[in-house]
Amino acid sequence: MNTHLIRFFSLATALTTVGLAAVSESDAARLGQDLTPLGAERAGNADGSIPAWDGGITTPPTNYKVGDHHPDPYASDQALHTITAQNLSEYVDTVTAGHAALLQAYPDYKLVVYPTHRSAANPQRIYDAAKRNATTATLVNDGAGFANAIIGVPFPMPQNGLEVIWNHLTRYRGVAATRHIGQAAPSRGGSYTMVNFEDEFLFNYVREGITAEALDNVLIYFRQAVTSPARLAGTILLAHETMDQVKEPRRAWVYNVGRRRVSRAPNVAYDNPGTAADGMRTSDQFDMFNGAPDRYNWELVGKKEMIVPYNSYQIHSGNLKYNDILHPLHINQDLARYEKHRVWVVEATLKPDAKHLYARRTFYVDEDSWQILAVDQYDSRGQLWRVSEAHCINYYDVLTFWSTLEVHTDLQAGRYLAIGLDNENEMYDFSITRDPGDYSPDSLRRSGIR
Repeated sequence: MNTHLIRFFSLATALTTVGLAAVSESDAARLGQDLTPLGAERAGNADGSIPAWDGGITTPPTNYKVGDHHPDPYASDQALHTITAQNLSEYVDTVTAGHAALLQAYPDYKLVVYPTHRSAANPQRIYDAAKRNATTATLVNDGAGFANAIIGVPFPMPQNGLEVIWNHLTRYRGVAATRHIGQAAPSRGGSYTMVNFEDEFLFNYVREGITAEALDNVLIYFRQAVTSPARLAGTILLAHETMDQVKEPRRAWVYNVGRRRVSRAPNVAYDNPGTAADGMRTSDQFDMFNGAPDRYNWELVGKKEMIVPYNSYQIHSGNLKYNDILHPLHINQDLARYEKHRVWVVEATLKPDAKHLYARRTFYVDEDSWQILAVDQYDSRGQLWRVSEAHCINYYDVLTFWSTLEVHTDLQAGRYLAIGLDNENEMYDFSITRDPGDYSPDSLRRSGIR
């Protein structure tokens, strides 16, 4: 396990038919015992470099108050080592293909590795729901949706790659949140124009007391308004992310400030360009992966110990300016923190009859939170094209492990996109209250006119 992918599944398991019944009651009983409530291995690894999970961070530090950028609970940690192109061969088995490529492409690129802290935590009701789901959840419509699960991740003991991806798509990120974030795509020389967004989420699937029948097939309600620069300001996107995407694809609308009207937006999906991203990411790279999984075949390769971005409180700090982070060619790696964690490795290969910019994608998914931490994306020639990272923290005011910054690096263009920059903005607000009626096309029209 220290050096090679672990293949957990026999050939029979690997060929399990999508939609086969979930795990047995006796297997599910392991959740909260030798497995964590979300299905990770509770124990540490053989050499102690990954500790046992002890519940994660469940209470804020004494110096934290709601509205602050979250203080770093591990600020006193000293780096264990730094991986560079010169010593990459010593760590090649624990570094993603994308990170290896970045180390070789940029002479000053490095991964500063710190002690591992398994900080991820969720509320108890999320754990309870995941255990219930384990014995009932099933994939439907060839994996384009799932059924018989609510509130917690549907597949805490996944049997195939699609189940891992659906766990990422349904993971707990609070119930509702507003965030003010920046997105920048620096030129090779380092100049950039900041695009600012006001994002708002209602995570319908995890609302307290929600039932599958009451979902109306909607996992997430999402609204995104561009607030600057002036040439883009006023454009608003509204999306209803569906649970069964064959039954009903994502519903999306855009308010166009110039025309002062709301229009359906069916192209906000798959490999269509991300909003104001200068062509540096696709729509389905937002939040590392979102939307329908139907264009790919998904293989669960296994689990591996990897060096991944984790507990990125330093790069989240409200004491930083954006210029401290955004350097030419790549972000300031002195501010990035990496740790060794166990991740599920999932290979997505484009179906023969499907179209997408990325012919293959390798996902590295945190076992403790189901957050995708890194993705390697390949072009139609089989060459590594783009490398994505999610720099995450435990937002301990709500007990969710989520990204504070995503970085998507285009190796072929020699540029990158950073989205989620919040250092100079107010912190996420998880206290808002919303209901589905706040996310109708009529509400979008009214908010646009204001």
